[in-house]
Amino acid sequence: MLAGCGGLTVQSAGQHVEKADKVSVSEARSKLDGLDVKGRAPKTGFDRDEFGPAWSDVDHNGCDTRNDILKRDLEGETFKPGTHDCVVLTGTLEDPFSGRTIEFKRGQDTSSKVQIDHLVPLSDAWQKGAQQWSKTKRKEFANDPLNLLAVDGPLNGQKSDSDAATWLPPRKAYRCAYISRQIDVKAKYDVWVTKAEKQAMETILDGC
Repeated sequence: MLAGCGGLTVQSAGQHVEKADKVSVSEARSKLDGLDVKGRAPKTGFDRDEFGPAWSDVDHNGCDTRNDILKRDLEGETFKPGTHDCVVLTGTLEDPFSGRTIEFKRGQDTSSKVQIDHLVPLSDAWQKGAQQWSKTKRKEFANDPLNLLAVDGPLNGQKSDSDAATWLPPRKAYRCAYISRQIDVKAKYDVWVTKAEKQAMETILDGC
């Protein structure tokens, strides 16, 4: 859960991640240097539906992606009976963005306390290459666990579609891991970065 400086441990919140994804600072820098640097394209034509239906069951395990990530990132979950442990009813999130402990309870007025963040926002990806992708690739991107993290709902709303140049998690101890995950996602899908974004990422890596 913590971003270790030097070793740069990248791990989603929760005890269900089988192993931490350890990435060295040098590897993160190398991947960042391999990304194209371009200006942000217009947002013209962006729509959430361009990335497929929200929270599809892309891995065909019977659970939608939102519940898969809640199950991965929460601790002490309970499930709706009869859903084969798919629909998460309650659980505890150790929020990586703030460091706060948040109690999740499924319901119309409470579910939004914990939201699933796209570390690289869909709109950001749209303006940095995804307009040219196939529908299949966009759907894969929107549902890739590497790009998804259960987080504090209000902070996720505050982040919106910002990139690293304009928003970082308030919890500084998580910033190394946050930036490294963004770089991993952008490298995997060939999403470019702006000059300001790359500088912001380099500044964070300098402190790891």
